[in-house]
Amino acid sequence: MPIEFIGLIRTKPTSELNSASGGLGDDIIDTAYVREFAKAHEEGGFDKVLIGYSSSSPDGLTVASFAASATERLGFLIAHRPGFVAPTLAARKAATLDHFTNGRIAIHIITGGSDADQQKDGDWLDHDSRYRRTDEYLEIVRRVWTSDTPFDYEGEFYRIKDAFSAIKPLQKPYIPLYFGGASGSAVQVGAKHSNVYALWGEPIAAVKERIAEVRAALPPDRSIRFSVSLRPILGATEQEAWEKAHSILVRIQKLRGGTKLATPPARPQAVGSQRLLDFAAKNEIYDKRLWTPIAAATGAAGNTTALVGTPEQVAEALVDYYDAGVTTLLIRGFDPLEDAIAYGRDVIPLVRAEVARRERQTVGVGV
Repeated sequence: MPIEFIGLIRTKPTSELNSASGGLGDDIIDTAYVREFAKAHEEGGFDKVLIGYSSSSPDGLTVASFAASATERLGFLIAHRPGFVAPTLAARKAATLDHFTNGRIAIHIITGGSDADQQKDGDWLDHDSRYRRTDEYLEIVRRVWTSDTPFDYEGEFYRIKDAFSAIKPLQKPYIPLYFGGASGSAVQVGAKHSNVYALWGEPIAAVKERIAEVRAALPPDRSIRFSVSLRPILGATEQEAWEKAHSILVRIQKLRGGTKLATPPARPQAVGSQRLLDFAAKNEIYDKRLWTPIAAATGAAGNTTALVGTPEQVAEALVDYYDAGVTTLLIRGFDPLEDAIAYGRDVIPLVRAEVARRERQTVGVGV
């Protein structure tokens, strides 16, 4: 299966290197930067870019609409938390944007791993209740996108009568759904509804276990693809790459008050973050070059495990994830724009060429 590359765009130049929280801070929308950032991903051969979500960040649908106007081919994976917009309205908003972008959007469902961030938007449901709500939410959204007749729905969280949308997605049967979450509740809902299940950058063996877990939860006659998110750190030589990686770690640690905090940050609620911290506590390096100390330094807030090496070495490590069953690679850097350009120039072509070579071999042996 062909490989898909996803980057990440933000609305100003920021990362863990200039923000203790990794957040956006003041003056958070730089339209020229968004335009340049999107074009860099398109020119670099990325298929899509992720537009993230938090309780204080700019609206992803609007960012995608603006960035789409500056590009021709690039797709947009828009993070979305169920529960804050009625599912019928969310379905219509997404279907409308799907037409205006000529079918270039996908929706990344993030149910929410932090009670505090949920509560900032007025959501007081607990973790498992949020996933039950997400299940209902996606059931309604998918029906709005596909139903030719009005329908009623009555569940624990939503009650709807005669729901119908005249606007259907341009993409058929509906807009692709990506899904993130590492808990048992997440697996059940994601396996039921999503097209792509997103994993953070864990060791290969753990990724294989996660893939098997999700596949075991699939309803009959459903298939699913898998994504993994990683932070490549490149150097002209392997030594240069490791020097750069340690320099990044030191800068992050200094921004957060030094290598040893007087009061260690509280353990995150998100199961995916907990897993990354557990891996980081056991080893700094897994497989060929999966490096975990930045996850430890940041409390594993998001995808924070790195692949360190030359472009050729990082490409080889990415292909190892492909061999494990991953067909989408989400890669982003600590110098976001410069790294996106480097990935497009030096890494993506190598991975695509190797995947294409393997596909030709598979066809050649009649498998």
